[in-house]
Amino acid sequence: MGDPVSWLQIRPGWKVITADGAAYGEVDEIAGDENADIFDGLAVATSSLGKPCYVPAERVAELSEGVIRLSATAAEAAAFGEYLEPSSSEIIEPDSKGGFGESVSAEARKLEGDVVAPTQRHEHSMNVWRRIAFFFRRLFS
Repeated sequence: MGDPVSWLQIRPGWKVITADGAAYGEVDEIAGDENADIFDGLAVATSSLGKPCYVPAERVAELSEGVIRLSATAAEAAAFGEYLEPSSSEIIEPDSKGGFGESVSAEARKLEGDVVAPTQRHEHSMNVWRRIAFFFRRLFS
């Protein structure tokens, strides 16, 4: 293994191996808050177009350039659950006392938001189109 690196340097396509040396998959996505320096875990693709598995940060033992080693064995890693994408956020604006024109405008913004960027109120499975996009991102990164 090479020199240790920060979780902020992890990129899609990095190899993930288990504690016993077995190839587990490749990084699809990194879960965390860069601003608060909080590493939550990884979405790891264990097959080309399969649903990614969630690897909690506590199971990441070592990070080096291009390779992530887990503290879990291959048997333990096989039991990791599916990665669920977080719910999208929503900006909540205060009600206005502006009258009819303002209320029509607020309703139009809500309808536009529902069409352009619908809000998910719960974690959800990664859809097939997103998995295909991640496959190509891993392939060319």
